[in-house]
Amino acid sequence: MEDLREELKKEPLTAVLLILNLLVFLAVEFTGGSEKIDYMLKFGAAYTPLILEDGEWYRIITSMFLHFGIAHLLNNMLMLFVLGGRLERTVGKIRFMLIYFLGGIAGNLLSLAADLKTLDFAVSAGASGAVFAVMGAMIYVVLRKRGRVEDITTRQMFIMAALSLYFGFTSSGVDNAAHIGGLISGFLLAVLLYHPRKIRTSVP
Repeated sequence: MEDLREELKKEPLTAVLLILNLLVFLAVEFTGGSEKIDYMLKFGAAYTPLILEDGEWYRIITSMFLHFGIAHLLNNMLMLFVLGGRLERTVGKIRFMLIYFLGGIAGNLLSLAADLKTLDFAVSAGASGAVFAVMGAMIYVVLRKRGRVEDITTRQMFIMAALSLYFGFTSSGVDNAAHIGGLISGFLLAVLLYHPRKIRTSVP
């Protein structure tokens, strides 16, 4: 228990995000159903016509805390649990939150742009854009750290990203534009925000 408390002190924002996503899911699930599209729209799921025509831009953010069913929630939270704490400990709390939210927003905006191009409008929700932003940032951080951050290596990160994108493109009902947008924006945000100091050693 003491070890768990120490870990939470090191990565409190990741824990808050995990808990918040869970609480929102439970609120939706037990008051109407997380797999009912109309009900998810009432809670703030993203839908391009409502965002552009009715000016409901808040959906770009609120949709990041909604999930269609328990499997959707668990997939995103597992990835956030694995990568979020490591990224938060490495880059710091403020940078971590900027990467998570700005990356998630960028992913949702790319999804919106993709909808406008295809005119195939669908209700979307999920933290995956933000989670992919965390993944993209971790790829850059691992590269800057000479191939390893704690127990995560460059090879593992590239395999994780490739498999995540593959399963997205081979599954139905997945917002791949948000995934790609989150991944790229997370990487670029890490480039802008993360500048580790070089350690100098004096030669006797």
